[in-house]
Amino acid sequence: MAKNVKTAKPEETVSASAAPPAKTKKKPATKPTKKPAAKPAKKKAVKVAKATPVAKSKKVKAAPVKSKTKTPKPKAPKAPKAPKTAPLPETAQILSSEVVYQGPLFRILHDKLIEPNGKENERDVIRHNGSVVILALDSTKSKKDPWIVVERQYRHAANQYLWELPAGKLDEGEEALDGAKRELAEETGYSAKKWKPLVEYFASPGFLGESMKVFLAEGLVAGDAHPEEDEQIEIRLVKLSEVLKMIDKGEILDGKTLTSVLLAGKHKK
Repeated sequence: MAKNVKTAKPEETVSASAAPPAKTKKKPATKPTKKPAAKPAKKKAVKVAKATPVAKSKKVKAAPVKSKTKTPKPKAPKAPKAPKTAPLPETAQILSSEVVYQGPLFRILHDKLIEPNGKENERDVIRHNGSVVILALDSTKSKKDPWIVVERQYRHAANQYLWELPAGKLDEGEEALDGAKRELAEETGYSAKKWKPLVEYFASPGFLGESMKVFLAEGLVAGDAHPEEDEQIEIRLVKLSEVLKMIDKGEILDGKTLTSVLLAGKHKK
């Protein structure tokens, strides 16, 4: 049996030759559009933060580290010991002594001697029993500026009148304090309740062997004076401050008075 063949409908069958080719409108060729060249991107200015200045660090001195262990210091070499010598004698060796003058107050000796340094020599020396000086103070009105008993008398050796403290020669074998009490009473009439040794010195040891012992006398009691026949003494009470002014002015030249009053002024400051 023949197969059923479907025939095409007239409107469906299209002859290839009869149908003109459809004209297709050519689209105008589009020119390729040039893309504008990309502008280089502006570099953004990067703000660089200013570096803050580094604070100067203070120099710190390192404290020296004390080591606990002490390094021993090198010992200096010991100096060689000087050979021991016999000590020099304190006094001279008298070879001979001759009295060339004898007076009521002193005597003069001519001595031949070997001095402590071993040298032989000859000396003329005035020998004396020694003297006492009295710094008599009246402190009843003022302890800082007391009154001082002073004397004014003529001294032939100085060829002038001198202001002096009461003083005098010791008798042979007399104790110094006893002699001071005696001299104060004889020359001034005063006695004292309190006595104290102040200083001892030699006035001119180059040729004079007189030692002078100064005593401080306080708590004065007035009395009658009994000076010796050859003594003409003017007694006065003068303030310590005034006596010091007299010394500054050169009105007092007596050595024992200068020594004693200046020493008293030092202690009363």
